[in-house]
Amino acid sequence: MAVANVRQLMTISEELRSAWETHEKVDHVNLNLQIMARATRGYLLQRHPTSLLDFNEAKSDYMTVVSELDAQITNEEQRQNLAQLTTLINQFITLHQGMIDLVNQNQTAAGVQIWRESNGRALTGEIGSLLTDMEDLEGEIVARQETIQAAALWRLQLTLLIAATLSLLLSALIGTLVIIKASRIMDQAAGNIVSSASEIATSIEQQERSSSQQAASVSETSTTMDELGASSRQSAEQAEAAAAGAQQVLALAEGGTRAVERSLDGMGDLREKVDAIADQILRLSEQTSQIGGISSLVSDLANQTNMLALNAAVEAVRAGEHGKGFAVVSGEIRKLADQSKKSAEKINALVADIQTAINSTVMVTDEGTKTVEEGVRIAEETADAFAGVAEAVNNVVLNSQQISLNVKQQAVAIQQVVSAMNSLNTGAQETAHGITQIKVGTHQLNESALQLKVAI
Repeated sequence: MAVANVRQLMTISEELRSAWETHEKVDHVNLNLQIMARATRGYLLQRHPTSLLDFNEAKSDYMTVVSELDAQITNEEQRQNLAQLTTLINQFITLHQGMIDLVNQNQTAAGVQIWRESNGRALTGEIGSLLTDMEDLEGEIVARQETIQAAALWRLQLTLLIAATLSLLLSALIGTLVIIKASRIMDQAAGNIVSSASEIATSIEQQERSSSQQAASVSETSTTMDELGASSRQSAEQAEAAAAGAQQVLALAEGGTRAVERSLDGMGDLREKVDAIADQILRLSEQTSQIGGISSLVSDLANQTNMLALNAAVEAVRAGEHGKGFAVVSGEIRKLADQSKKSAEKINALVADIQTAINSTVMVTDEGTKTVEEGVRIAEETADAFAGVAEAVNNVVLNSQQISLNVKQQAVAIQQVVSAMNSLNTGAQETAHGITQIKVGTHQLNESALQLKVAI
Protein backbone atom coordinates (compact mmCIF):
# COMPACT_ATOMS: atom_id res chain seq x y z
CA MET A 1 0.00 0.00 0.00
CA ALA A 2 2.85 2.40 0.81
CA VAL A 3 4.46 1.72 -2.55
CA ALA A 4 1.14 2.41 -4.31
CA ASN A 5 0.75 5.68 -2.40
CA VAL A 6 4.29 6.72 -3.30
CA ARG A 7 3.70 5.97 -6.99
CA GLN A 8 0.42 7.87 -6.85
CA LEU A 9 2.23 10.79 -5.24
CA MET A 10 4.87 10.76 -8.01
CA THR A 11 2.15 10.64 -10.68
CA ILE A 12 0.33 13.56 -9.06
CA SER A 13 3.59 15.56 -8.90
CA GLU A 14 4.18 14.95 -12.61
CA GLU A 15 0.61 16.01 -13.45
CA LEU A 16 1.03 19.11 -11.28
CA ARG A 17 4.24 20.03 -13.11
CA SER A 18 2.49 19.47 -16.47
CA ALA A 19 -0.42 21.68 -15.38
CA TRP A 20 1.96 24.50 -14.49
CA GLU A 21 3.72 24.17 -17.84
CA THR A 22 0.32 24.31 -19.58
CA HIS A 23 -0.57 27.46 -17.63
CA GLU A 24 2.74 29.05 -18.63
CA LYS A 25 2.30 28.16 -22.33
CA VAL A 26 -1.23 29.59 -22.37
CA ASP A 27 0.23 32.87 -21.07
CA HIS A 28 2.89 32.59 -23.78
CA VAL A 29 0.17 32.30 -26.44
CA ASN A 30 -1.51 35.43 -25.04
CA LEU A 31 1.80 37.31 -25.20
CA ASN A 32 2.35 36.24 -28.83
CA LEU A 33 -1.12 37.52 -29.76
CA GLN A 34 -0.38 40.90 -28.21
CA ILE A 35 2.94 41.10 -30.09
CA MET A 36 1.22 40.25 -33.43
CA ALA A 37 -1.53 42.84 -32.86
CA ARG A 38 0.98 45.53 -31.85
CA ALA A 39 3.27 44.68 -34.78
CA THR A 40 0.34 44.89 -37.24
CA ARG A 41 -0.66 48.34 -35.95
CA GLY A 42 2.95 49.50 -36.13
CA TYR A 43 3.28 48.22 -39.71
CA LEU A 44 0.05 50.00 -40.72
CA LEU A 45 1.28 53.28 -39.23
CA GLN A 46 4.95 53.29 -40.32
CA ARG A 47 5.57 50.18 -42.50
CA HIS A 48 8.73 49.47 -40.51
CA PRO A 49 10.52 46.14 -41.26
CA THR A 50 10.98 45.54 -37.51
CA SER A 51 7.20 45.35 -37.04
CA LEU A 52 6.93 42.75 -39.83
CA LEU A 53 9.81 40.75 -38.28
CA ASP A 54 8.12 40.85 -34.84
CA PHE A 55 4.84 39.64 -36.38
CA ASN A 56 6.47 36.67 -38.16
CA GLU A 57 8.52 35.68 -35.08
CA ALA A 58 5.46 35.85 -32.82
CA LYS A 59 3.43 33.78 -35.32
CA SER A 60 6.18 31.12 -35.55
CA ASP A 61 6.53 31.01 -31.75
CA TYR A 62 2.74 30.66 -31.43
CA MET A 63 2.69 27.69 -33.83
CA THR A 64 5.38 25.94 -31.76
CA VAL A 65 3.65 26.56 -28.43
CA VAL A 66 0.23 25.42 -29.74
CA SER A 67 1.80 22.20 -31.04
CA GLU A 68 3.31 21.56 -27.60
CA LEU A 69 -0.01 22.29 -25.89
CA ASP A 70 -1.82 19.87 -28.21
CA ALA A 71 0.62 17.11 -27.23
CA GLN A 72 0.57 18.00 -23.53
CA ILE A 73 -3.09 18.69 -22.64
CA THR A 74 -5.09 15.59 -21.62
CA ASN A 75 -8.11 17.21 -19.99
CA GLU A 76 -11.06 16.85 -22.39
CA GLU A 77 -12.54 20.28 -21.59
CA GLN A 78 -9.14 21.93 -22.07
CA ARG A 79 -8.69 20.13 -25.40
CA GLN A 80 -12.05 21.51 -26.58
CA ASN A 81 -10.96 24.99 -25.44
CA LEU A 82 -7.65 24.54 -27.29
CA ALA A 83 -9.44 23.53 -30.51
CA GLN A 84 -11.73 26.58 -30.28
CA LEU A 85 -8.72 28.80 -29.44
CA THR A 86 -6.79 27.48 -32.45
CA THR A 87 -9.71 28.28 -34.77
CA LEU A 88 -10.09 31.84 -33.41
CA ILE A 89 -6.36 32.57 -33.52
CA ASN A 90 -6.13 31.28 -37.11
CA GLN A 91 -8.88 33.80 -38.01
CA PHE A 92 -6.94 36.46 -36.08
CA ILE A 93 -3.71 35.66 -37.98
CA THR A 94 -5.53 35.58 -41.35
CA LEU A 95 -7.10 39.01 -40.65
CA HIS A 96 -3.82 40.64 -39.61
CA GLN A 97 -1.81 38.93 -42.38
CA GLY A 98 -4.33 40.32 -44.90
CA MET A 99 -3.80 43.88 -43.60
CA ILE A 100 0.01 43.42 -43.81
CA ASP A 101 -0.32 42.11 -47.39
CA LEU A 102 -2.34 45.23 -48.34
CA VAL A 103 0.42 47.45 -46.94
CA ASN A 104 2.99 45.49 -48.97
CA GLN A 105 0.83 46.14 -52.07
CA ASN A 106 0.90 49.92 -51.33
CA GLN A 107 -2.74 49.84 -50.23
CA THR A 108 -2.16 51.11 -46.69
CA ALA A 109 -5.42 53.08 -46.63
CA ALA A 110 -7.39 49.90 -47.41
CA GLY A 111 -5.55 48.04 -44.65
CA VAL A 112 -6.31 50.81 -42.13
CA GLN A 113 -9.96 50.79 -43.25
CA ILE A 114 -10.14 47.01 -42.65
CA TRP A 115 -8.56 47.49 -39.23
CA ARG A 116 -11.22 50.09 -38.38
CA GLU A 117 -14.22 48.22 -39.76
CA SER A 118 -13.27 44.60 -39.04
CA ASN A 119 -14.38 42.57 -36.04
CA GLY A 120 -10.78 42.41 -34.85
CA ARG A 121 -11.58 43.88 -31.45
CA ALA A 122 -14.47 41.48 -30.91
CA LEU A 123 -12.27 38.58 -32.05
CA THR A 124 -9.46 39.69 -29.71
CA GLY A 125 -11.93 39.97 -26.85
CA GLU A 126 -13.29 36.48 -27.56
CA ILE A 127 -9.76 35.06 -27.67
CA GLY A 128 -8.84 36.85 -24.43
CA SER A 129 -11.97 35.49 -22.73
CA LEU A 130 -11.16 31.95 -23.91
CA LEU A 131 -7.54 32.28 -22.70
CA THR A 132 -8.81 33.47 -19.32
CA ASP A 133 -11.16 30.46 -19.15
CA MET A 134 -8.25 28.12 -19.97
CA GLU A 135 -6.05 29.74 -17.32
CA ASP A 136 -8.85 29.55 -14.75
CA LEU A 137 -9.52 25.89 -15.59
CA GLU A 138 -5.81 25.10 -15.42
CA GLY A 139 -5.69 26.87 -12.05
CA GLU A 140 -8.56 24.67 -10.88
CA ILE A 141 -6.68 21.61 -12.14
CA VAL A 142 -3.56 22.73 -10.25
CA ALA A 143 -5.60 23.32 -7.10
CA ARG A 144 -7.20 19.87 -7.38
CA GLN A 145 -3.82 18.25 -7.98
CA GLU A 146 -2.35 20.05 -4.98
CA THR A 147 -5.30 18.88 -2.86
CA ILE A 148 -4.89 15.33 -4.14
CA GLN A 149 -1.14 15.54 -3.51
CA ALA A 150 -1.68 16.72 0.06
CA ALA A 151 -4.19 13.90 0.63
CA ALA A 152 -1.74 11.39 -0.87
CA LEU A 153 1.00 12.64 1.45
CA TRP A 154 -1.33 12.28 4.38
CA ARG A 155 -2.31 8.76 3.32
CA LEU A 156 1.34 7.93 2.82
CA GLN A 157 2.18 9.11 6.33
CA LEU A 158 -0.80 7.18 7.73
CA THR A 159 0.21 4.10 5.75
CA LEU A 160 3.75 4.35 7.09
CA LEU A 161 2.47 4.66 10.62
CA ILE A 162 0.22 1.61 10.19
CA ALA A 163 3.01 -0.31 8.48
CA ALA A 164 5.39 0.53 11.31
CA THR A 165 2.88 -0.59 13.93
CA LEU A 166 2.17 -3.85 12.09
CA SER A 167 5.85 -4.43 11.62
CA LEU A 168 6.44 -4.09 15.36
CA LEU A 169 3.59 -6.51 16.04
CA LEU A 170 4.70 -9.11 13.49
CA SER A 171 8.40 -9.13 14.09
CA ALA A 172 11.26 -6.78 14.55
CA LEU A 173 13.15 -8.31 11.65
CA ILE A 174 10.31 -8.16 9.15
CA GLY A 175 9.42 -4.71 10.42
CA THR A 176 13.00 -3.57 10.06
CA LEU A 177 13.22 -4.89 6.47
CA VAL A 178 9.90 -3.33 5.55
CA ILE A 179 10.83 -0.02 7.15
CA ILE A 180 14.20 0.02 5.39
CA LYS A 181 12.63 -0.75 2.01
CA ALA A 182 9.80 1.70 2.57
CA SER A 183 12.21 4.35 3.79
CA ARG A 184 14.25 4.00 0.63
CA ILE A 185 11.16 4.27 -1.54
CA MET A 186 9.84 7.17 0.53
CA ASP A 187 13.23 8.88 0.46
CA GLN A 188 13.27 8.55 -3.32
CA ALA A 189 9.67 9.80 -3.52
CA ALA A 190 10.42 12.69 -1.20
CA GLY A 191 13.44 13.53 -3.32
CA ASN A 192 11.27 13.47 -6.43
CA ILE A 193 8.74 15.67 -4.66
CA VAL A 194 11.48 18.14 -3.69
CA SER A 195 12.81 18.10 -7.25
CA SER A 196 9.34 18.61 -8.74
CA ALA A 197 8.53 21.33 -6.25
CA SER A 198 11.83 23.07 -7.08
CA GLU A 199 11.09 22.86 -10.79
CA ILE A 200 7.58 24.19 -10.19
CA ALA A 201 9.01 27.02 -8.08
CA THR A 202 11.49 27.86 -10.85
CA SER A 203 8.71 27.85 -13.45
CA ILE A 204 6.57 30.04 -11.22
CA GLU A 205 9.44 32.52 -10.76
CA GLN A 206 9.92 32.65 -14.54
CA GLN A 207 6.17 33.12 -15.00
CA GLU A 208 6.21 35.85 -12.36
CA ARG A 209 9.03 37.68 -14.17
CA SER A 210 7.18 37.25 -17.48
CA SER A 211 3.98 38.64 -15.96
CA SER A 212 5.87 41.59 -14.48
CA GLN A 213 7.52 42.29 -17.84
CA GLN A 214 4.14 41.99 -19.54
CA ALA A 215 2.60 44.47 -17.08
CA ALA A 216 5.50 46.88 -17.65
CA SER A 217 5.18 46.50 -21.43
CA VAL A 218 1.44 47.14 -21.29
CA SER A 219 1.99 50.18 -19.09
CA GLU A 220 4.62 51.55 -21.49
CA THR A 221 2.32 50.89 -24.46
CA SER A 222 -0.51 52.72 -22.67
CA THR A 223 1.77 55.73 -22.15
CA THR A 224 2.78 55.68 -25.82
CA MET A 225 -0.84 55.47 -26.94
CA ASP A 226 -1.71 58.42 -24.66
CA GLU A 227 1.03 60.47 -26.32
CA LEU A 228 -0.18 59.36 -29.76
CA GLY A 229 -3.72 60.38 -28.81
CA ALA A 230 -2.53 63.84 -27.76
CA SER A 231 -0.59 64.13 -31.04
CA SER A 232 -3.71 63.13 -32.99
CA ARG A 233 -5.80 65.75 -31.23
CA GLN A 234 -3.16 68.40 -31.97
CA SER A 235 -3.08 67.30 -35.64
CA ALA A 236 -6.87 67.60 -35.79
CA GLU A 237 -6.70 71.16 -34.42
CA GLN A 238 -3.99 72.08 -36.95
CA ALA A 239 -6.05 70.55 -39.80
CA GLU A 240 -9.08 72.59 -38.69
CA ALA A 241 -6.94 75.75 -38.59
CA ALA A 242 -5.62 74.97 -42.09
CA ALA A 243 -9.18 74.47 -43.33
CA ALA A 244 -10.22 77.83 -41.83
CA GLY A 245 -7.25 79.58 -43.48
CA ALA A 246 -8.07 77.90 -46.79
CA GLN A 247 -11.66 79.14 -46.44
CA GLN A 248 -10.37 82.70 -46.07
CA VAL A 249 -8.14 82.28 -49.14
CA LEU A 250 -11.13 80.88 -51.03
CA ALA A 251 -13.20 83.94 -50.07
CA LEU A 252 -10.39 86.25 -51.27
CA ALA A 253 -10.11 84.32 -54.54
CA GLU A 254 -13.86 84.61 -55.09
CA GLY A 255 -13.62 88.37 -54.40
CA GLY A 256 -10.80 88.63 -56.94
CA THR A 257 -12.92 86.73 -59.47
CA ARG A 258 -15.81 89.14 -58.96
CA ALA A 259 -13.45 92.14 -59.35
CA VAL A 260 -12.12 90.70 -62.61
CA GLU A 261 -15.68 90.16 -63.81
CA ARG A 262 -16.45 93.82 -63.08
CA SER A 263 -13.28 94.79 -64.98
CA LEU A 264 -14.45 92.68 -67.90
CA ASP A 265 -17.82 94.44 -67.84
CA GLY A 266 -16.02 97.84 -67.78
CA MET A 267 -13.76 96.76 -70.63
CA GLY A 268 -16.82 95.73 -72.64
CA ASP A 269 -18.42 99.15 -72.10
CA LEU A 270 -15.15 100.86 -73.00
CA ARG A 271 -14.82 98.81 -76.17
CA GLU A 272 -18.36 99.77 -77.20
CA LYS A 273 -17.59 103.46 -76.59
CA VAL A 274 -14.31 103.23 -78.54
CA ASP A 275 -16.17 101.57 -81.41
CA ALA A 276 -18.76 104.39 -81.30
CA ILE A 277 -15.95 107.00 -81.39
CA ALA A 278 -14.38 105.20 -84.36
CA ASP A 279 -17.71 105.29 -86.19
CA GLN A 280 -18.11 109.04 -85.48
CA ILE A 281 -14.55 109.69 -86.69
CA LEU A 282 -15.22 107.79 -89.90
CA ARG A 283 -18.36 109.84 -90.51
CA LEU A 284 -16.41 113.04 -89.70
CA SER A 285 -13.71 111.97 -92.17
CA GLU A 286 -16.33 111.44 -94.85
CA GLN A 287 -17.90 114.86 -94.14
CA THR A 288 -14.44 116.48 -94.21
CA SER A 289 -13.79 114.87 -97.59
CA GLN A 290 -17.09 116.30 -98.80
CA ILE A 291 -16.07 119.77 -97.51
CA GLY A 292 -12.76 119.40 -99.35
CA GLY A 293 -14.65 118.53 -102.52
CA ILE A 294 -16.91 121.58 -102.14
CA SER A 295 -13.86 123.78 -101.44
CA SER A 296 -12.17 122.50 -104.62
CA LEU A 297 -15.34 123.24 -106.54
CA VAL A 298 -15.39 126.81 -105.12
CA SER A 299 -11.74 127.24 -106.08
CA ASP A 300 -12.52 126.10 -109.63
CA LEU A 301 -15.47 128.48 -109.78
CA ALA A 302 -13.23 131.34 -108.57
CA ASN A 303 -10.68 130.56 -111.30
CA GLN A 304 -13.38 130.47 -113.93
CA THR A 305 -14.90 133.70 -112.55
CA ASN A 306 -11.47 135.31 -112.62
CA MET A 307 -11.02 134.27 -116.24
CA LEU A 308 -14.45 135.64 -117.11
CA ALA A 309 -13.63 138.92 -115.31
CA LEU A 310 -10.37 139.12 -117.19
CA ASN A 311 -12.17 138.60 -120.51
CA ALA A 312 -14.74 141.22 -119.50
CA ALA A 313 -11.94 143.71 -118.74
CA VAL A 314 -10.43 143.09 -122.16
CA GLU A 315 -13.79 143.65 -123.81
CA ALA A 316 -14.30 146.84 -121.72
CA VAL A 317 -10.98 148.19 -122.95
CA ARG A 318 -12.06 147.56 -126.50
CA ALA A 319 -15.36 149.36 -125.86
CA GLY A 320 -13.53 152.50 -124.78
CA GLU A 321 -15.52 155.03 -122.83
CA HIS A 322 -18.59 152.87 -123.00
CA GLY A 323 -16.86 149.98 -121.30
CA LYS A 324 -15.34 151.78 -118.28
CA GLY A 325 -18.24 150.96 -115.96
CA PHE A 326 -18.12 147.37 -117.06
CA ALA A 327 -14.33 147.38 -116.44
CA VAL A 328 -14.88 148.55 -112.84
CA VAL A 329 -17.42 145.77 -112.26
CA SER A 330 -15.06 143.30 -113.87
CA GLY A 331 -12.24 144.41 -111.54
CA GLU A 332 -14.44 143.97 -108.47
CA ILE A 333 -15.48 140.54 -109.70
CA ARG A 334 -11.80 139.60 -110.10
CA LYS A 335 -11.12 140.77 -106.55
CA LEU A 336 -14.02 138.71 -105.27
CA ALA A 337 -12.82 135.73 -107.32
CA ASP A 338 -9.32 136.10 -105.87
CA GLN A 339 -10.72 136.30 -102.33
CA SER A 340 -12.90 133.25 -103.01
CA LYS A 341 -9.86 131.40 -104.33
CA LYS A 342 -7.80 132.32 -101.25
CA SER A 343 -10.67 131.30 -98.97
CA ALA A 344 -10.97 128.01 -100.83
CA GLU A 345 -7.22 127.46 -100.48
CA LYS A 346 -7.44 128.16 -96.72
CA ILE A 347 -10.38 125.80 -96.47
CA ASN A 348 -8.39 123.14 -98.36
CA ALA A 349 -5.47 123.67 -95.99
CA LEU A 350 -7.78 123.37 -92.95
CA VAL A 351 -9.44 120.30 -94.45
CA ALA A 352 -5.99 118.76 -95.00
CA ASP A 353 -5.06 119.49 -91.36
CA ILE A 354 -8.39 118.11 -90.18
CA GLN A 355 -7.91 115.01 -92.33
CA THR A 356 -4.41 114.50 -90.90
CA ALA A 357 -5.79 114.90 -87.36
CA ILE A 358 -8.62 112.51 -88.17
CA ASN A 359 -6.13 109.95 -89.52
CA SER A 360 -4.06 110.26 -86.34
CA THR A 361 -7.22 109.92 -84.27
CA VAL A 362 -8.19 106.83 -86.25
CA MET A 363 -4.77 105.30 -85.59
CA VAL A 364 -4.97 106.15 -81.89
CA THR A 365 -8.51 104.76 -81.77
CA ASP A 366 -7.29 101.54 -83.43
CA GLU A 367 -4.51 101.30 -80.85
CA GLY A 368 -7.04 101.95 -78.09
CA THR A 369 -9.28 99.23 -79.47
CA LYS A 370 -6.35 96.81 -79.56
CA THR A 371 -5.39 97.83 -76.02
CA VAL A 372 -8.96 97.27 -74.83
CA GLU A 373 -9.03 93.86 -76.54
CA GLU A 374 -5.69 92.98 -74.94
CA GLY A 375 -7.02 94.15 -71.57
CA VAL A 376 -10.11 92.00 -72.06
CA ARG A 377 -7.95 89.00 -72.92
CA ILE A 378 -5.71 89.56 -69.88
CA ALA A 379 -8.77 90.04 -67.66
CA GLU A 380 -10.25 86.80 -68.99
CA GLU A 381 -6.98 84.97 -68.31
CA THR A 382 -6.92 86.51 -64.83
CA ALA A 383 -10.51 85.36 -64.28
CA ASP A 384 -9.54 81.85 -65.40
CA ALA A 385 -6.54 81.95 -63.04
CA PHE A 386 -8.73 83.05 -60.13
CA ALA A 387 -11.17 80.27 -60.98
CA GLY A 388 -8.30 77.75 -60.93
CA VAL A 389 -7.06 79.15 -57.61
CA ALA A 390 -10.57 78.96 -56.17
CA GLU A 391 -10.93 75.35 -57.30
CA ALA A 392 -7.50 74.41 -55.88
CA VAL A 393 -8.23 76.15 -52.58
CA ASN A 394 -11.62 74.45 -52.42
CA ASN A 395 -9.85 71.10 -52.87
CA VAL A 396 -7.47 72.07 -50.05
CA VAL A 397 -10.46 72.89 -47.85
CA LEU A 398 -12.09 69.53 -48.60
CA ASN A 399 -8.81 67.65 -48.02
CA SER A 400 -8.19 69.51 -44.75
CA GLN A 401 -11.69 68.70 -43.54
CA GLN A 402 -11.22 65.03 -44.49
CA ILE A 403 -7.84 64.95 -42.70
CA SER A 404 -9.42 66.51 -39.61
CA LEU A 405 -12.20 63.91 -39.65
CA ASN A 406 -9.72 61.03 -40.09
CA VAL A 407 -7.50 62.29 -37.27
CA LYS A 408 -10.52 62.62 -34.96
CA GLN A 409 -11.53 59.05 -35.75
CA GLN A 410 -7.95 57.96 -35.11
CA ALA A 411 -7.99 59.73 -31.73
CA VAL A 412 -11.20 57.87 -30.79
CA ALA A 413 -9.65 54.55 -31.84
CA ILE A 414 -6.49 55.31 -29.85
CA GLN A 415 -8.60 56.07 -26.78
CA GLN A 416 -10.28 52.69 -27.16
CA VAL A 417 -6.87 51.03 -27.43
CA VAL A 418 -5.73 52.86 -24.27
CA SER A 419 -8.80 51.56 -22.41
CA ALA A 420 -8.04 48.03 -23.60
CA MET A 421 -4.39 48.42 -22.56
CA ASN A 422 -5.47 49.57 -19.10
CA SER A 423 -7.69 46.49 -18.79
CA LEU A 424 -4.77 44.27 -19.88
CA ASN A 425 -2.51 46.01 -17.36
CA THR A 426 -5.00 45.35 -14.56
CA GLY A 427 -5.29 41.70 -15.61
CA ALA A 428 -1.50 41.30 -15.76
CA GLN A 429 -1.12 42.75 -12.27
CA GLU A 430 -3.81 40.40 -10.93
CA THR A 431 -2.08 37.46 -12.65
CA ALA A 432 1.27 38.44 -11.10
CA HIS A 433 -0.38 38.66 -7.68
CA GLY A 434 -1.96 35.22 -8.11
CA ILE A 435 1.35 33.72 -9.24
CA THR A 436 3.02 35.18 -6.14
CA GLN A 437 0.46 33.43 -3.93
CA ILE A 438 1.00 30.14 -5.80
CA LYS A 439 4.75 30.64 -5.37
CA VAL A 440 4.30 30.90 -1.61
CA GLY A 441 2.19 27.70 -1.60
CA THR A 442 4.81 25.87 -3.67
CA HIS A 443 7.57 26.88 -1.24
CA GLN A 444 5.46 25.58 1.61
CA LEU A 445 4.99 22.28 -0.28
CA ASN A 446 8.75 22.10 -0.85
CA GLU A 447 9.43 22.66 2.86
CA SER A 448 6.91 19.94 3.76
CA ALA A 449 8.63 17.52 1.38
CA LEU A 450 12.03 18.35 2.91
CA GLN A 451 10.63 17.83 6.39
CA LEU A 452 9.23 14.46 5.26
CA LYS A 453 12.62 13.51 3.82
CA VAL A 454 14.35 14.47 7.06
CA ALA A 455 11.76 12.54 9.03
CA ILE A 456 12.41 9.43 6.94
